[in-house]
Amino acid sequence: MKKMIMALMAGAFSLAASNAFAADKLTLQLKWVAQGQFGGYFVAKDKGFYEEEGLDVTIKPGGPDIAPEQVIAGGGADVIVDWMGGALVAREKGVPLTNIAQPFAKSGLELICPKDGPVKTEADFKGKTLGVWFFGNEYPFFAWMNKIGLKTEGGTDGVTVLKQSFDVQPLIQKQADCISVMTYNEYWQAIDAGFKAEDLVVFNYTKLGNDLLEDGLYALDTKLADPKFKENMVKFVRASMKGWKYAIENPEEAAEIVMDNGGQDENHQKRMMGEVAKLIGDGKLDMATYERTVKALLDQKIITKQPDGGYTTDVTTAALK
Repeated sequence: MKKMIMALMAGAFSLAASNAFAADKLTLQLKWVAQGQFGGYFVAKDKGFYEEEGLDVTIKPGGPDIAPEQVIAGGGADVIVDWMGGALVAREKGVPLTNIAQPFAKSGLELICPKDGPVKTEADFKGKTLGVWFFGNEYPFFAWMNKIGLKTEGGTDGVTVLKQSFDVQPLIQKQADCISVMTYNEYWQAIDAGFKAEDLVVFNYTKLGNDLLEDGLYALDTKLADPKFKENMVKFVRASMKGWKYAIENPEEAAEIVMDNGGQDENHQKRMMGEVAKLIGDGKLDMATYERTVKALLDQKIITKQPDGGYTTDVTTAALK
């Protein structure tokens, strides 16, 4: 009987110890499908960086019908990758999203036009059709048009907005005079489709000073109020930035890891990793870019008031010493 009691006690202590050291589960919702754009997170998981921090991270890919803001609001994720425009709009509508880190320091957004077409400069936009993504990706474009004084309802004195698919078909099929691309993705789709770099007019949002913050990490205020959750976000950000550092230093291996997690076309993923590397910063939010993002959204009335909160530096201060 005594031996049985001792065995039961030992088992109980063993179970308690196991539970004490069990990894905390977290779910990350991506903004788009599995690709090099999110290479740092896949690398962090594959290389065990999350595990080293005591985290068990599930990475959920996005897609055209998946809005990260809705996923996290519904409890389907603990942290999301999102563009700040979409996050601040959601915050104003009652989803208390807070930027906890900003891996992408620069925007990858561009507008490209065939050089033999009618658009050579911003002055040529009047009366033209421009392809734009929606689902929260339209905010930088509308802020840019507002900045240069162009209406977006069509007509000879404004631009016609084509709700663009997430590819370069509108340019190939001549449905638009210019289309939206990312430096690391659709731009290269255009090249692969037969366009040459020297035959394209490129309007780069960052170079024009029109860049709004992209691909930040966001969690809910309500969950960050819990010290345990906040500490897990510190661990998550620290491991994620370690993953990004590894991905930048080993782009081909990172691309292979992305492929193992559902990425398509290995050569495209390798090229994407090289381009994404040019956009990654130290993970900390740059306040000048944040303020420019907020001002652009306010000027266009995309948001109606100065955000109350919207970001915290506590997580990166603790994670990225």
